[in-house]
Amino acid sequence: MSQPFDTANIEIKKLFVTPLAQLVHPDAERLNAELRAVILARRAQDAGTRHSNEGGWQSSHDFDSWSGAPGAELTAFAQAFATQLTAVHSAEHGLIEPSFQWRYNAWANVNEAGQGNALHGHPGAFWSGVYWVDDGGAQSADCAGELEFVDPRGLMPSVYNPELRMRIEGCLSAGYSTTISPSSGTFVIFPSWLMHAVRRFTGQRPRISVAFNFGI
Repeated sequence: MSQPFDTANIEIKKLFVTPLAQLVHPDAERLNAELRAVILARRAQDAGTRHSNEGGWQSSHDFDSWSGAPGAELTAFAQAFATQLTAVHSAEHGLIEPSFQWRYNAWANVNEAGQGNALHGHPGAFWSGVYWVDDGGAQSADCAGELEFVDPRGLMPSVYNPELRMRIEGCLSAGYSTTISPSSGTFVIFPSWLMHAVRRFTGQRPRISVAFNFGI
């Protein structure tokens, strides 16, 4: 059917955008080898803690106190990444670059096959993020364990008709969930209020990650 208008003239504004930023560490292979050794050594001597993790090992939120030089390097990278994504509103100057020091906590995670994380958020923080030290073989089609984000606006069109989708870039998953496949050396940052989970991991080697919360 012919259109009664030129589709190129359609102007779309995407309201209430929720950002998710990804960045690959420029020296990930070397850093990951160092982090892997430190984290697995810590797991061998520490029973860990339990929060959203369904199985698996999670350290206490004092990663920087035991992770040594590789942990300090990753933390500095994470802080710089969070700062790049942040602005401060000034009544006099509008939006300006932040000059404060982040308050943060960080912890390590190790998941074996069959383990994951239940749906949760991170209250009390502004940005949250995860860095994959070892994706556990995520490039394999049967590895699963994706990081899953639930649309904060709720069910939306799925309530009306689950077959309908918005034919607009970035909106096809509106009302549903979006997944990110882990990749070694990649850091993902997202708003701390955004509810997320880790689907059940089925890889053959441990998946290792470090998670961060940032606030002021």
